[in-house]
Amino acid sequence: MSKIEEVRSAMVAAMKAGDKGTKETLSLLLAALKNKAIDKREDLTPEEEVQVVLKEIKQTKETLEMAPADRADIIDECTKRLAVLEQYAPKMMDEAEIKEAIEATLKELSIDAPCAKDKGRIMKSLMPKVKGKADGKLVNEIVAGYMG
Repeated sequence: MSKIEEVRSAMVAAMKAGDKGTKETLSLLLAALKNKAIDKREDLTPEEEVQVVLKEIKQTKETLEMAPADRADIIDECTKRLAVLEQYAPKMMDEAEIKEAIEATLKELSIDAPCAKDKGRIMKSLMPKVKGKADGKLVNEIVAGYMG
């Protein structure tokens, strides 16, 4: 079952349950998935579907970060939206898993003591392995921690 079908059936269930917030979030996600498929002019691959979900999560997090502290309505709405969207995102790698991937990449590239000039090579090799499975910002911070 594609993500579009999965989201559509969950949206119908939310409508029947009278859960307006979940229904609206799923509606936005469904629209984003459909728009991506229309732009591509064919069905999305599972990887592309995941990218759309992650993009929606990222945009919601950005809205949450930019919301003024006194706007509880926006903060509340974004928090609820994230809870719904994260059900459709893949499980993200934790710090330990990212460190394992970095160490494997360092061995692969034969880098014993990484320095700042190696960072580009490390990231270039590492990112395709963790794309869609780890937060790029976190990966960058952990790689920076390995620099001598």
